[in-house]
Amino acid sequence: MIGPFDAKTALDTPLFAGLPGDIAVSFEFFPPKTEKMEQTLWESLETLAPLGPRFVSVTYGAGGTTRERTHATVARIARETPLAAAAHLTCVEATREEIDAVAEEYWAAGVRHIVALRGDSPRPGEKYHTHPGGYENAAALVAGLRKLHPFEISVAAYPECHPDSPDAMADLDNLKRKIDAGATRAITQFFFEPDTFFRFRDDAAAAGITQEIVPGIMPVMNYASVQRMSAMCGTAVPPWMAHLFEGLDERPAARQLVAATLAAELCRRLYAGGVREFHFYTLNRAELSYAICHLLGLRPRTDAQEIAA
Repeated sequence: MIGPFDAKTALDTPLFAGLPGDIAVSFEFFPPKTEKMEQTLWESLETLAPLGPRFVSVTYGAGGTTRERTHATVARIARETPLAAAAHLTCVEATREEIDAVAEEYWAAGVRHIVALRGDSPRPGEKYHTHPGGYENAAALVAGLRKLHPFEISVAAYPECHPDSPDAMADLDNLKRKIDAGATRAITQFFFEPDTFFRFRDDAAAAGITQEIVPGIMPVMNYASVQRMSAMCGTAVPPWMAHLFEGLDERPAARQLVAATLAAELCRRLYAGGVREFHFYTLNRAELSYAICHLLGLRPRTDAQEIAA
């Protein structure tokens, strides 16, 4: 039987402790492959724009068509919306001159922010190799971009160690090289427990990294997909997560509610630990990220302009 002390403890904890909304957010998208996907992307941008993100980024692949789709999407965001557009750029399958030319095209299109990444081999399972005449890694890419224009540059960080790094210290050394080359900030790979981020933040500070480290948040829309992505990038999937999503394969609405609750709880714990910047991997879907931002106290800006369709 529950005693009065248990009830008092429960009642002393607020049902929901509202947050003041003093956070900064950014959102990541991927370039659409079809007309329907393009419509979804622009509807998502229109939904999230009133939250006043610091920037929205668009991912980039090794193939020529993917590069063209990324460029077209980023250029359109810069041209037709009030949002600050950030373009992903990798070292994969291109010479330095080719990558520099892409960066110059972005600058000419009004894009002032690059997410500089080494990238992965375009052939699954194959170890990454530097392209002949290309940038050997992200640090070299950052240094190259710095010579072209005063870009704002974000780089990737890996709280659970990049799969290609021999150990966590080597991975931190690589991050510091990217920062020292001129990166503005680091955005982390997604993770699922707050301690993962806090430990990494402390280790980075001990390694002399002073630029901001922004946690990357991945709402779990599909548990099986997240398992696959996590295995590829070395992210640990906690055992309790399987139990949370068990039996929801055929219940997408219930799965979304669980996903929003889980990600919001992660963000609220990060907030309690001093985090005020969040980067959301939207997978081109707006509602989950919007709901999480709402729970964090963020509300639409009254001066937000509408996105041109």
